[in-house]
Amino acid sequence: MEDFLFTYYSYKPGLLRRWHPGAGIVLDGAAERASWRWYTAVGDDAARVDDATFRDERGSLYRGVTGLLRATRDRGAAFGCFGLHEWAMVYGADHVRHAVPLRLGRAGTDAVVEAHELRCTHFDAFRFFTPEAVPRNREPLDRDGAAAREQPGCLHAGMDIYKWVMKLGPLVPGDLLLDAFELARHIRELDMRASPYDLSDWGYSPVPIETAEGKAEYVRAQREFSARGQLLRTAVLAAVAIP
Repeated sequence: MEDFLFTYYSYKPGLLRRWHPGAGIVLDGAAERASWRWYTAVGDDAARVDDATFRDERGSLYRGVTGLLRATRDRGAAFGCFGLHEWAMVYGADHVRHAVPLRLGRAGTDAVVEAHELRCTHFDAFRFFTPEAVPRNREPLDRDGAAAREQPGCLHAGMDIYKWVMKLGPLVPGDLLLDAFELARHIRELDMRASPYDLSDWGYSPVPIETAEGKAEYVRAQREFSARGQLLRTAVLAAVAIP
């Protein structure tokens, strides 16, 4: 469940403990931070984030991340995928990606995929589809078109805000980093509860998206996470904007 936040994203937990005030804030009594990367001294006993140098040295990354966040925020949300990307990752396969049993078994899992249209818009989920599942997606996805398809209803797009905040480093205030991590953690739980895996031994009840009730539960949570993600994208963009 939660190891995903430290393996897939590969950011060590210690990074969550390194608080930054964000751009434009002078920290008194913080002379030691003048030696940190992307900080600069202010007088003899203060420091601030050197956001101009960050943007100069990481200009391509800065423009790419902020551009993606802005494009995703401004795009309409889609809520009809029902989390079937995880099902597509095991469809027709002799193995599973995680050492956890399938809740409906192999045949039952494949039947759910075959009874639905796959509508994944997130390339980093699509790239893990089994070869049998790839042609079942509404449209083929590729890395080059990822930014053009990212939309705020996607659970993985919401989790990825944490990744983008990490990449923007000290430009983002610490409270927004923690908000992004908390959102990613909550989304990850829904993502796995709605997956084909049986996590009852771990204390997680399923969101059975193969039923009408499960679909409704999933979409309710999906809409809530989408709204939280939109607020967070807007806050991050405002925090890192060039004055």
